[in-house]
Amino acid sequence: MTAETTVTAPPASQTLRAALWMTGAIVSFSSMAVAGRTVSLDLDTFEIMLYRSLIGLVLITAVVLLTGRWAEVTTRHFGLQIIRNISHFTGQNLWFFAIASIPLAQVFALEFTAPIWALLLSPLVLGERLTRARVLAALAGFVGILIVARPSPDTLSPGLIAAALAALGFAGSAVFTRRLTRSVSTLNILFWLTAMQAVFGLICAGIDGDIALPPLTAWPAVGVIAVAGLVAHFCLTTALSLAPAAVVMPIDFARLPVIALVGMLLYAEPLDPFVLLGAAVIFAANYGNILRETRRARKA
Repeated sequence: MTAETTVTAPPASQTLRAALWMTGAIVSFSSMAVAGRTVSLDLDTFEIMLYRSLIGLVLITAVVLLTGRWAEVTTRHFGLQIIRNISHFTGQNLWFFAIASIPLAQVFALEFTAPIWALLLSPLVLGERLTRARVLAALAGFVGILIVARPSPDTLSPGLIAAALAALGFAGSAVFTRRLTRSVSTLNILFWLTAMQAVFGLICAGIDGDIALPPLTAWPAVGVIAVAGLVAHFCLTTALSLAPAAVVMPIDFARLPVIALVGMLLYAEPLDPFVLLGAAVIFAANYGNILRETRRARKA
């Protein structure tokens, strides 16, 4: 998530609209997590990504054809598209593995570290300066990770490691997306996202010569994963177009208590105070950096 450069506060009506769009994002992200855990009983993560991407590709292609915007789907910066989608594919696979392995609240808490990793990757990919404030935000975020994970021989698990690495994958995807948006449209990025990840999913799922077909009972959940993923990012992007990140991000943070309640009600997962505390530290690190970036943009 990046800092907005809006100088004036948005009107109350725009803030309310942004909040409503973020409600859609929260519902979509939570639905995707529940659906992902459901289909993990029948499919591995590569198969989930294959079917999700194929459905997404059909939807995006339909949008392109109906809106007559096929000219936007070019191979410009194709190498960057490949790197971006490998990063996202890796992060998303690890995320699906994590939500099937550890409490949902723990996964979402560690996912909030993605903007912090993006801060550290930005100088390498975007040529942005690594300021002392950004380094401090990254260190504070790392403290939050330690509070959430409380790593020890007893608590460290493959699911926990997968969730942490998924955030790193999402961060890589974010910085390469920012670089791509300088020269290609969002529709172009979404098209190659679904097309390339369908190919990646087919290769990875089929490498053992056995690609499982979802049973009829699992198809609704697969559909939810595909649609909810696109809807969530559309809602988030729309909210950020209506209000600055300093307004939107606290709303996005509501994902954590929501998914914690979902985990408690559906899977009898305990409400871990350390997860909530660590997530609050991660949020404070992200939010503090956003406020500093916004103030710096106003002075520029």
